Amino acid sequence: MRSSHRSERAADGEFVGEDNALKRLGILLSGRGSNFIAIAEAIRQKRLLGAQVAVVLSNRADAPGLKAAQEMGLPAFAVPSAGRKRAEHDAEMIARLHQYRADLVCLAGYMRILTPEFVRAFPNRILNVHPSLLPAFPGLDAQAQAVEFGAKVAGCTVHFVDEAVDHGAIIVQRPVPVLDGDTADSLAARILEQEHIAYSEAILRVTSGDFCLLGRRYVRRLER
Repeated sequence: MRSSHRSERAADGEFVGEDNALKRLGILLSGRGSNFIAIAEAIRQKRLLGAQVAVVLSNRADAPGLKAAQEMGLPAFAVPSAGRKRAEHDAEMIARLHQYRADLVCLAGYMRILTPEFVRAFPNRILNVHPSLLPAFPGLDAQAQAVEFGAKVAGCTVHFVDEAVDHGAIIVQRPVPVLDGDTADSLAARILEQEHIAYSEAILRVTSGDFCLLGRRYVRRLER
């Protein structure tokens, strides 16, 4: 069953959030799921009031994050992608998310590009975290890109997902200085620490409903 989330269009090109909307989280992961675990811990500590993990899905049956979800007692399932057409696999993922009434989809190390049909099934309701300060260093190996380019500041970005890669409206960014002795791995470790903070902050901002999208700009509403 699909969620009953409603939103408001205040003007052309403007999406307005809604109070108490988008509380049931569908988590998608492919690996260890450290960002998922950080989100689950934030919920346990009541730092994400009202939010709950509705379901955890992985395209890999051996993903450690899937096992972690099962140990937490959460609905968690593998929907293997190997050898399947992308559209067919995404259709099953969408069906699972609807089955568990997920209304905000959180990509937590999900190593697949979503089809346009997937994005359209959850408009302005899919979040992703990327290990750079977008629009700098999109795509794979962002930390290595930052080190090789000589950037002095890197970081992470939590953004809405649209049909382009690492492109949707930015919700939260957290900077991380690039040290002279940094390698891609050492920088990635420090960025990951900030991802764990930024993702929960972004979920809280979205689930509050106190925002609007002006073009591709996320804007917090300060007056009700």
